[in-house]
Amino acid sequence: MHYRREIVGIVLAAAATLTIFVNALFLQHGPHPSPIFATRPLVKPVQPAAAPAMPPKAKPDASLQNRTQLIADIQRELTRRGFYDGPADGIWGAKTDAAARDFAQAAGLKMTIQASDALLRTIAASDTQAKNGPPAAPAAPHDDPIAKLLAPSPRVLAVQRALADFGYGQVSATGVYDPDTRSAIEIFQRERRLPVNGEITDELVRELAAVAGRPLE
Repeated sequence: MHYRREIVGIVLAAAATLTIFVNALFLQHGPHPSPIFATRPLVKPVQPAAAPAMPPKAKPDASLQNRTQLIADIQRELTRRGFYDGPADGIWGAKTDAAARDFAQAAGLKMTIQASDALLRTIAASDTQAKNGPPAAPAAPHDDPIAKLLAPSPRVLAVQRALADFGYGQVSATGVYDPDTRSAIEIFQRERRLPVNGEITDELVRELAAVAGRPLE
């Protein structure tokens, strides 16, 4: 008790020394000097980024597959009845379209000719068979140009059908180029602002295909 001042000084010095050690070891978060009793910021744990979701695999277009199968079934039914002699490839081309129209004409049908379940059911339920084509022209030498002009032409037949479908004149689908066909072509050419010559040209076939929305050949 005789050295109270000394004892108080020793206690204060020890407390200061302990404070310095605590500050240096636990409270500093940067180079010296740092504020004594500075608190450390609370560091939040970093959450790992979620893996990006994988896009679903594209599935095949079911409607396209169904349409291809439908057309192939129509082609097979037309083949059974003698109207179609091509492959059942499921493609609605000029040959399939012509066969379907020949069937509709032979069966006396009044319906829109396009790939549909109704057309398939109609062909399957019908007993209409293809008849023999028009009688062949008399045999002629291969170099006879007149005989070639008079022979039925698939291109002329396709043009005649397209013109008849859209009401261009009184056209009969015979495959033979005649005055009625020429007159109908001239009407179409005037309406579409094409050179009016009444001839079946590549430009005429392209314009008819654009109007019909399907290939003619």
